[in-house]
Amino acid sequence: MEYAIEVNGLTKHYKDFTLDNVSFRVPSGSIVGFIGENGAGKSTTIKAILDLIQVDSGSIRVLGKENAMKDRNLKEQVGVVFDESYFPDNLNIKNVDTMMRQIYHQWESSVFLNYCGRFELPDGKPVKDFSRGMKMKLSIAVALSHHTKLLILDEATSGLDPIVRNEILDIFLEFIQEEDHTVFLSSHITSDIEKISDYILLIHKGKIFLFENKDTLIYDYGLIRCSEEEFAKLESALVLGIQKNRFEVEVLVKKRKELENRYPNLVMDRVSIEDILLYAVKNIDTENSSR
Repeated sequence: MEYAIEVNGLTKHYKDFTLDNVSFRVPSGSIVGFIGENGAGKSTTIKAILDLIQVDSGSIRVLGKENAMKDRNLKEQVGVVFDESYFPDNLNIKNVDTMMRQIYHQWESSVFLNYCGRFELPDGKPVKDFSRGMKMKLSIAVALSHHTKLLILDEATSGLDPIVRNEILDIFLEFIQEEDHTVFLSSHITSDIEKISDYILLIHKGKIFLFENKDTLIYDYGLIRCSEEEFAKLESALVLGIQKNRFEVEVLVKKRKELENRYPNLVMDRVSIEDILLYAVKNIDTENSSR
């Protein structure tokens, strides 16, 4: 298997936060959803991949090469979209096209203008008059218009209405129809991640806790609602997280089908990516506080 991103033992220390020995590999031709709470280390990881910060240890390969961001040709194959638009307010679409032609050797005006048309971006308006959704669409159009093979997005869909987000997600799905195209999408909107991702990467407090095929997660994990007595009978190795209230215990478990056969009287629901995030993170924090 080829990998678009390979991170091994990545560590970065700040005064009040540490990215702690992070390792993962993003398969080429896939969409990987990068999830975690605010401050978990998503943006720090992405900045390290893009060589925007100096790391303390570890190695990173992008599109098969170390120090890829120092290679002009490889760098042009990486499209990046952050959660804010950084184009000067006075530019319009034509100005952006002209400017990008001077920056990227492989800039494709026809591709860029086609995306702008599909996104219904106004030709004559300056960027300062664009809505947030329009600015994000402009950033994505630019990111996809220079022979891009790897698209990296850091909370690019946050703050957008569902219709705009859905339109953008469809573009990502279209983009990866080329087998060597890859999307690495950081977002706290788990419904977006669940809709389009092939793999889920979960980071919590600077550590990677899960990297799994999305369909496997949704098929293999389940949410049991039961009494304290019923909970006590469950095999602890299959319990990934719990939440107790006055009336019942909610339990996140793996090997759902196996448990359904072993405990046919228990109520077991399918889970969402948000359920997995919430319950797994809570369980991690509970385990850490009990040590």
